[in-house]
Amino acid sequence: MSIADTDLATVDLTDVELFADGPPHELFARMRAEAPVRWNPMSDGDGFWSVTRAEDIERISKDPETFSSNLSGFMIREDAPLSADVMRMVLLGIDPPEHTKYRMIIQRVFTPATINKSEDAIRSRVNKLLDGICERGTADFVAEVAVPLPLQTIAEILGVPDDDCEKLFEWTNRIERAVGTASDDGMAAFGEMGMYLAGLVNERKENPTSDLISQLIVAEVDGERLDDLQLTAFFALLMFAGNDTTRNTASGGLLGLLQEPSEVQKLRDDPAMIPSGVEEMIRWVSAVVHFRRTATKDTEIGGVPIKRGDKVVMWYPSGSRDEARVEEPMRFTIDRDGASHQAFGGGGRHFCLGAGLARLQLRILLEELLRRMPDIQIDGSPVHGRSNWVNGITALPVKFTPSSPQG
Repeated sequence: MSIADTDLATVDLTDVELFADGPPHELFARMRAEAPVRWNPMSDGDGFWSVTRAEDIERISKDPETFSSNLSGFMIREDAPLSADVMRMVLLGIDPPEHTKYRMIIQRVFTPATINKSEDAIRSRVNKLLDGICERGTADFVAEVAVPLPLQTIAEILGVPDDDCEKLFEWTNRIERAVGTASDDGMAAFGEMGMYLAGLVNERKENPTSDLISQLIVAEVDGERLDDLQLTAFFALLMFAGNDTTRNTASGGLLGLLQEPSEVQKLRDDPAMIPSGVEEMIRWVSAVVHFRRTATKDTEIGGVPIKRGDKVVMWYPSGSRDEARVEEPMRFTIDRDGASHQAFGGGGRHFCLGAGLARLQLRILLEELLRRMPDIQIDGSPVHGRSNWVNGITALPVKFTPSSPQG
């Protein structure tokens, strides 16, 4: 049955098969047009309101008093991938005014001035990764470039040794895979990460440095320092947000770009358009697919009554392709003037702290790719991950004219 013939009343967006090739954009378009605020029953008898229009997503995001992250978690299922108690310790699961205090701790590390100081180190890291593949003329862009670049970048900011990056990658992947399932592996991975972090914390207490772990250890909220569980929750969030989302935007964004040769040519002809190209990549992918809020009182969204305690799920890729905000949203083009999207959330207090760092990494990656591998193209079928939480590609074969390493 085609999307056009699907009875929207029967659609269950917790079914990851709907996301086998990425977010179901045609389905989201129908929902925006016919049922922008729609009740989605679940097999366990629970359910949630599915919100697909950018205007409604923005309104929910900017009203934490009515739509809480803390009341019962920020994922569709309250116990996956982490327990509800743990999710309430993660920045995403905290409401103002506490959220504002905790956010200030990390915000100091992600100021524009601090991020800009990372440019040379990121460019060096990108070129080292490209040196590793340039002579072959072929590569899996995901495994060999998109995965290690943000992973190494956030590991350096946190103060994690390069040799431990593989462990962190696997832990965050296990937590991600546990989303929406009855598996306990998300909590198991979180526990292993906590044990690892305990060793780093003890080391930094004895020999503090300027890294983020050292700053988190001494940070105070209302005169109290973070306990070990809170430190682990912050650490897990930063590893996921700083690694997973940029990796998926780099790979999915490059796929979108390479599928439009005329857009690639525009960037070759005018590299000054690369920041615009990066913004379109971010919009096109919208790496985080959904987050949830819970209504704190009876209210309405788009004229639909919402009861106190109801779950409300925001679908960000749908908001990023809303025809009311974006002209020809299903077309990848770098010519958009300030591309409207919700890839970093719908605004408000939970706007992505690492947006500036993500943009910097993506810009440098695109600059160096087009400089060193100007004829890069897709060399086979990409492999999409099946997830209604993260829009990710697990393999992207590419080819290009072989060249010599820079260094």
